[in-house]
Amino acid sequence: MSSISEAVRTVTEVVTKAASATPSSANKATPQGGVLEHVNPVHYDPKNPIILFIVQAGIIIIFCRLLEWPLSKIRQPRVISEIIGGILLGPSVMGRIPGFTTSIFPATAMPNLNLVANIGLTLFLFIIGLEVDLRFLVSNWRVALTVGVAGMALPFGLGCAIALGLYREFKDEPGIVNLGFGTYMLFIGVAMAITQSADWKQAFPVLCRILTELKLLMTPVGVIVLSAGVGNDVVGWILLALCVALVNAANGLTALWVLLVCAGYVLFLVYAFRPALVYGLRRTRAIQDGPNQFTIAIIILIALASAFFTGIIGVHPIFGAFLAGMICPHENGFAIKVAERIEDLIGALLLPLYFTYSGLQTNIGLLDSGIVWAYVIGIIAVAFTAKFVGATAAARVNGLLWRECFAIGSLMSCKGLVELIVLNIGLQAKILSTRTFTMFVVMALVTTFATAPLTAAFYPPWYQKKVEAWRRGEIDWDTGKPAEGPDSIADGVHYDKLEADKIRRLTVYLRMDSMPNLLAFASLFAGRAEITKSKIHPAIQNAKSISKESGESSLVEVQPKRAIQANGVRLLNLSDRGSSVMQVSELESYTAHDPVVNTFRTFGRLHSLAVSGEVVVVPESSFADVLTIRAEESDFLLIPWSETGGMSEQTIIEDKGTKNKLSASDYVHFIENTFTRSKVTTAVLINKNFGGTKNKEKSQRAKLSRTYSSVSLHSAKEKNITAPVADRSHHIFFPFFGGHDDRAALRLVLQLAENPEVTATLVHFDVPDSLLEHSESSSESSPVKGGVVTTSTSAKEQDSTFFASLRASLPHDLANRVVFETVNSTNLAKDVIAKAGTEVGQSPKNAGDLIVLGRNIQNNALVSEGTDDISRVASYTHEKSAGTTLGALADKVWASKLGASVLVVKAGKRTD
Repeated sequence: MSSISEAVRTVTEVVTKAASATPSSANKATPQGGVLEHVNPVHYDPKNPIILFIVQAGIIIIFCRLLEWPLSKIRQPRVISEIIGGILLGPSVMGRIPGFTTSIFPATAMPNLNLVANIGLTLFLFIIGLEVDLRFLVSNWRVALTVGVAGMALPFGLGCAIALGLYREFKDEPGIVNLGFGTYMLFIGVAMAITQSADWKQAFPVLCRILTELKLLMTPVGVIVLSAGVGNDVVGWILLALCVALVNAANGLTALWVLLVCAGYVLFLVYAFRPALVYGLRRTRAIQDGPNQFTIAIIILIALASAFFTGIIGVHPIFGAFLAGMICPHENGFAIKVAERIEDLIGALLLPLYFTYSGLQTNIGLLDSGIVWAYVIGIIAVAFTAKFVGATAAARVNGLLWRECFAIGSLMSCKGLVELIVLNIGLQAKILSTRTFTMFVVMALVTTFATAPLTAAFYPPWYQKKVEAWRRGEIDWDTGKPAEGPDSIADGVHYDKLEADKIRRLTVYLRMDSMPNLLAFASLFAGRAEITKSKIHPAIQNAKSISKESGESSLVEVQPKRAIQANGVRLLNLSDRGSSVMQVSELESYTAHDPVVNTFRTFGRLHSLAVSGEVVVVPESSFADVLTIRAEESDFLLIPWSETGGMSEQTIIEDKGTKNKLSASDYVHFIENTFTRSKVTTAVLINKNFGGTKNKEKSQRAKLSRTYSSVSLHSAKEKNITAPVADRSHHIFFPFFGGHDDRAALRLVLQLAENPEVTATLVHFDVPDSLLEHSESSSESSPVKGGVVTTSTSAKEQDSTFFASLRASLPHDLANRVVFETVNSTNLAKDVIAKAGTEVGQSPKNAGDLIVLGRNIQNNALVSEGTDDISRVASYTHEKSAGTTLGALADKVWASKLGASVLVVKAGKRTD
């Protein structure tokens, strides 16, 4: 009995002590106070890995973005900054700082980073599949096949050759599996050859962006490079799948089964699953109306399921995701819309993690011997030379010029994104050691770095223009002179003949926010509308058209007036998104279906203009270059001033942000670049209700209001509506001072005045010689092209004679609509604004008045507040503003709020 009581006592004591004891650290809950409980935020906790992951992701993104800025200035793709950022953060540089790697990138935390990075890689390959457009291959299959085969065969052969030395030298390094030479050789050969497949991947977004920035995208060089990439994509990925299958399979028979299952899966996706997918998307109207959230969820599930299947059969999951992207339809831009929904998160966060993770595994310190560096140089030489020589020779066989061939060879040598994916697959499969992986990463960096500079050197812009002119038959190749000889039509054009200088072809920069005023202004070039007879039924016309007695037609044929050619150019910004670059391959569809371009086409047909239009996707920094290049074959370039106050064409919700639209620095810079580069007469239209007043009611506070129904339609008469413009006339006021810009503007005004709905007042402001001399001494000594001021008596007399001769030779039908005046002036800005105030606004209900000004930026000193305000002139000279770009007079006229639109004209360099 005593033993039992003793046992009970002992148990009770043990339980009591256990209950009162402090809990061990193993059972202690995770501190919820964080740093407030002195917890190290970068300490890796397997139960709470998100904190360290956020630190890692933040460091990677910030570091890569900081590197991207200077590298982008030398046209290097973003993947370069991500790889270099990983190398700097890895053991090569930052890893040498004591405690950095163990604190920020500890080995225990790397699986989490690798998992998120591979999720991003899988979705990225899905987007890559979306971007592959087989139409490039189909439409250019012959040259694509030639360049593609030569671009793969030679690198594959030389890669197999160098693989022998690599295998003997590095096969015994730690971290790689015991492979036979055949499999190792196959992987190295594929790694060299598949870089052409990387070219296609680089096209979205790397190579295509390089082509766009170098203005080669729609040239034969760009089309051939993109076309050859598609075929090499298919071959390269098949070879890589074979190599991975051989590595993962226990024996050759298993590898064969893997390949057969993979081939069957591809056939299933293409011929069974894709038709069902397209049918379902059409039934739900996802293709017609764009994908909604449910459709995006289904598409992502398909991509993940496809990646899962290829992963479990022994092929890398990225192949399944790639195939899922390829089967998505491109109809109605569906693939682009899907990419737009998911690419930002992938491109901004997940993909940088993957390529930085590649850099973290790169250790430049392992390149520590002469033989290693010899192989590095050998790998670079083989990768570049084989691609360059093979692609160049194939392009030459297809009849391209040598410089075009060299440019194609340089572009085909570009490595980048997919090369790194291939190398990472080899590292994960333990085919490559860390040392050989580092060697190939260095090769990828060097070849990608060299692509843009080499291409620009081999195929510069001046050579591109020469080739284009030669292929159009306009110049002789050897001499560069016009094909018509020295007595071309350009030499016979006289400057002072108005008829010879009329605008026959014009180029218009189409902006969504400026379409109403653009169309209204372009309609003035249509001239006098022809009165047409009523249509007759074809049966009646056939019966009465020919008289049996005389055999002569009873209908009078009217020779139509030669239509003015108008080409509209719609510019879309090429952003860093993959979907933005995908638009480049869809340019034909965009041009055919773009609502802005089609509106311009329809407008031209209604106004007897020979209208064409196109959509161009380029970086915003290239807008001025593209416009001036497109306008080189025209006589006149029309640019609207932004209604949004910047380069964006976003919808205007209210006018508060656009009242000071001339102060938009980015648009001022764009106009300045266009004026500088343009060789034709260029005009900027600053709109103020040109074409009719705005349909705008006075703002009112939100209040309850009754609704209108079919029963109470009579109540609708209380609602204000905007009636059609009854008076379609325009009145133009033009102050003439002299110089090339004013002469070009004067010719333009007289041509516009041929429209019967246009009246014009042309005033010659005669400035005293003393004011001209003072202005000349106050202004800069260096003249500005297109903005020549009348600074001498002889020039002043010539301008007066030019004005008077046009006044005297004015045709009779224009005499009732055009008035010439001459006014003496000592204060140009004040006198011009005063005269304009009396001219414009005389018909408040017309379709809008217009003030036309020559740019003449050297006249800034004349229109300053008095001739002693030298500081104001200096500010106009050294700061880019509306005054320095459009001219000080234009700035003052617009600021005076006269109620009329302003058109600033700069003469073309061809007439200088």
